Amino acid sequence: MHAVVLHAYGPATNLTYQRVPDPEPGPGQVRIAVRAAGVHFIETVMRTGKQTELAPPPPELPAIFGGEVAGEVESVGPDVDPSWLGARVVVSASQPGGYAELVVAEVPALHRIPDDLGYEAAVAMVVTGTTALQFLDVAQLTGDDTVLITSAAGGIGQLLVQYARGLGATVIGAAGGPDKVEIVRALGADLALDYNEPGWEKAVDGRVVTVVLDGVGGSKGEAAYSLIADGGRYLTIGTSSQQEYRPAATRGITTTNALLNILDRLDEGPAFEVRALAAAAEGKLVPAVHTFPLAEAAAAHAALESRATTGKVVLVP
Repeated sequence: MHAVVLHAYGPATNLTYQRVPDPEPGPGQVRIAVRAAGVHFIETVMRTGKQTELAPPPPELPAIFGGEVAGEVESVGPDVDPSWLGARVVVSASQPGGYAELVVAEVPALHRIPDDLGYEAAVAMVVTGTTALQFLDVAQLTGDDTVLITSAAGGIGQLLVQYARGLGATVIGAAGGPDKVEIVRALGADLALDYNEPGWEKAVDGRVVTVVLDGVGGSKGEAAYSLIADGGRYLTIGTSSQQEYRPAATRGITTTNALLNILDRLDEGPAFEVRALAAAAEGKLVPAVHTFPLAEAAAAHAALESRATTGKVVLVP
């Protein structure tokens, strides 16, 4: 089979598309013919060999990334129910190896893909959609809120905008650049802002922001934080920058690192995965997908790192 292999830590160009031996399913495992593999920003960090607060340790080399996979079961290991053969399945982080034409996965981690859902949408929802729902569960958003969503054109951000709109909340979406702002506007945000523009936060124009869902952090996150009304809520995912934003206590603002909350509740993950897949199959949430051929995984990593993508980045063999 073909796979994308990392032989040395470093830039995206270190990802090599090559032939490798086919993996064999062991006890309790199936082998999946990969139809779509999700790319996660954390993998771009792990690829460099750097250790960060929010990323797992770098993998041993050589390594094949990819814990988010959708495809068709084409063989089963010893003692595995043969009824899995031919099943359309999606799996999240059972084990890496998804940047390939074939991958093995543990049976307990498998979800059958709903009939009305394609492979690319399924792999987008199993992690990105699940994370969005978990983020919202922590946020306890209501229709009475005015919510500011940063990175609103990203994979998680677009789902957050859709969900908040469905609740009846007033939605302000912020993204970087005119093209991304147009995507946010098309999703139905009440106000779409370009946070690459100096003083962008002033365009909120007097709206009282009760909740910020921040996926970008840094100076943009700090500007978003400054808009929160006294007694409001600030939640971040994938960044710990909110710790710099003060004075939270004197203004009665609740600050939450939603990612840490989610990590403390990993046992709830499978139930959220089922909810995410069902929401997409029913058309309640529509994931945006940015596809690259498997052979162009290096380009996918580079695009993700430069924030040149919108939606979930997916590799297609």
